[in-house]
Amino acid sequence: MFTGIVEEVGRVAALREAPAGRVLTVGCRAVLKGTPKGGSIMVNGTCLTATSLEADRFTADVSPETLRVTTLGHLRPGDPVNLERAMALGDRLGGHLVTGHVDGVGTVRQVHPEGDATEIRYDAPPEVLGLCVVKGSIAVEGVSLTVNAVDGRGFAVMIIPHTADHTTLLGMPPGTAVNLEADLIGKYVARLLEGYREGGRGGAGGLTLDGLMRL
Repeated sequence: MFTGIVEEVGRVAALREAPAGRVLTVGCRAVLKGTPKGGSIMVNGTCLTATSLEADRFTADVSPETLRVTTLGHLRPGDPVNLERAMALGDRLGGHLVTGHVDGVGTVRQVHPEGDATEIRYDAPPEVLGLCVVKGSIAVEGVSLTVNAVDGRGFAVMIIPHTADHTTLLGMPPGTAVNLEADLIGKYVARLLEGYREGGRGGAGGLTLDGLMRL
C-alpha cells in the first residue's frame, strides 16, 4: 500500500527482455532506505517487487500483464520515473490510499499554466472516469491528486509548484500515456452498489435493495 506522495524521481538505468516480460533497473537513492529485497516500490503508479538492491539502484521484474495494462512498456533508459516505498502501518497518510494496481491508461489532453500552478487535463477510459468525482482523489503516474473537474472525456487536476518540482508530471506533453488508479474507497463503494443499480437483484458481492434497507 502506498500514499501517492512521490519520494524521489529516479532514472531508468537499464532494461532487458526476459522470458517472463522485462527486467527493469532504476537508479535512485531515497527509496532504497529501509527497503528489503523482495520489498515493494511503486514505479510510475505500478507496484513492483525489488528483486535486487544495490547502493544506488534496484531491479524489478515486469510481467507481461503489467506491460500490457500500464505504461511501463514505454520506458527507455534515461527516462525519469516517480518512486515511492510501501508505506509503514502508523505512518501519516499525506495523500490517499493507493494500491499500485493500475485501473487504466489515460492520456494527457492539455497543459495550461495558471499563475504559479498548472492545470492538466487528462482523457480517461470509462472504467476510471466513472469513478472520478470533483474534489475526490486519483493517482496519476503514482502521484496523489485532487480532481478539480470532470467532463465526458476525462478530468482536470491542478499541479502546485512543489508537485511540479518533485514529480514527472510537467514533463509530459499532450498525447503522453499515463497510469491511472481510481480512489480505492470509491471502487469498493461502486462494487457494493452494483446490485442496487440493477434493481435490487444483487450479484456476486453486490449490495441488494433489501441489504441497503437494513443498513
